[in-house]
Amino acid sequence: MKASGSLKLLSGLRDLQIVDADGVKCGIVDEIEFDGEPGKRLAIANLVVGPGALRSRLSAWIYKIVIALAGERAVRVPWAQVESVTSVVKLRASGRSLGLTTAEDRARSYVPRRGAL
Repeated sequence: MKASGSLKLLSGLRDLQIVDADGVKCGIVDEIEFDGEPGKRLAIANLVVGPGALRSRLSAWIYKIVIALAGERAVRVPWAQVESVTSVVKLRASGRSLGLTTAEDRARSYVPRRGAL
């Protein structure tokens, strides 16, 4: 499915792996933001990635645990940056340029240079 095509099942987009233009895994789609007005066509505006996007999906006490462990950061990826949607969401740009690698970069600072990250 191309990004410009219509999505029949938006629930199929949520929780898909995101892969950037370099083939690097950049997280999963946690939430979807829409643009539109009542009575007009609804369009996807952004994919939201990160623990901050989970607020509407989790109970308050579980969300508090999640943000204590992972923070409240949420990155909005403009729908225009999506190249295609198949079994993964393929981006047109690098994850770093869209702000998707901040958590990984921070984690790397705590792992020895020979670490798995």
